[in-house]
Amino acid sequence: MAPGGSNYQDIGDSRSGYADYGIAPESSEFKSSPFRKSSAIIGGKHGAGSNSAVHELLECPICMNPMYPPIHQCPNGHTLCHKCKKKVHVCPICRHELGNIRCLALEKIAESLELPCRYQIFGCQDIFTYQTRLLHEQNCRFRPYNCPYAGSECAVTGDIQYLVTHLKDDHKVDMHDGCTFNHRYVKSNPQEVENATWMLTVFNCFGHQFCLHFEAFNLGLAPVYMAFLRFMGDDDDAKRFSYSLEVGGFSRKLTWQGVPRSIRDSHKTVRDSLDGLIIQRSMALFFSGGDRKELKLKIAGRIWREPL
Repeated sequence: MAPGGSNYQDIGDSRSGYADYGIAPESSEFKSSPFRKSSAIIGGKHGAGSNSAVHELLECPICMNPMYPPIHQCPNGHTLCHKCKKKVHVCPICRHELGNIRCLALEKIAESLELPCRYQIFGCQDIFTYQTRLLHEQNCRFRPYNCPYAGSECAVTGDIQYLVTHLKDDHKVDMHDGCTFNHRYVKSNPQEVENATWMLTVFNCFGHQFCLHFEAFNLGLAPVYMAFLRFMGDDDDAKRFSYSLEVGGFSRKLTWQGVPRSIRDSHKTVRDSLDGLIIQRSMALFFSGGDRKELKLKIAGRIWREPL
């Protein structure tokens, strides 16, 4: 497990002009991803797009992002976006002091454009007006996914297959094939419960990938352990599956059945919603047996596809 994980043992069976202003480009979705693209917008209605010169006119010279109304300009006609206008006091091109001048002509041009989604290269073929395009892209199902690894702050994004390779090579996450599993989680000092993620395992099942999380945290003042499953894909696809988890010992057991959450939902969102198998520490130590000085939990699970 990469730094940021824990000492759990998982025994499994199965982009120049903006530098002077201290403003970085705001679009960082493709940072650390192999799918980075230039700011030029490609395509149109399946290849018939607006002139690229218009796109260059609509590019803010500071942050390099597309400008949306309200678009501002200096007395000499140089334009910049609304967000950057709030952060600078002189024109980035001529260094003339900025006033409160709107570039109405460029705003009208922007409102007349029809553009493809920026995630066209990932498969989105929809066409939008300039302003509705921005709203669509915030929830486009083809947008890159965030890395699901929760043991460290990871800014990597990409498609599912890229993230699977990233998890395996960079985070050293264990990968298993199969729709059933039987994992043991061992910790020598279970009294040390912190808000930390301890384990992530990925299962290849039904041609998809599922992330099994196991961790300890304080629920109010009570230390608990929690196991839950996340689906590497969108929510609509995640709802096609169900899963069960079971933990027990000494003729007693706890079971959980639910629907895996999409990795569009952050790890923290899922955990804070308590959408998974929750085990109080006292019960976990009971299941562990012995003198209760070592945590030994065996969690069995199964993933299945719901009928259409």
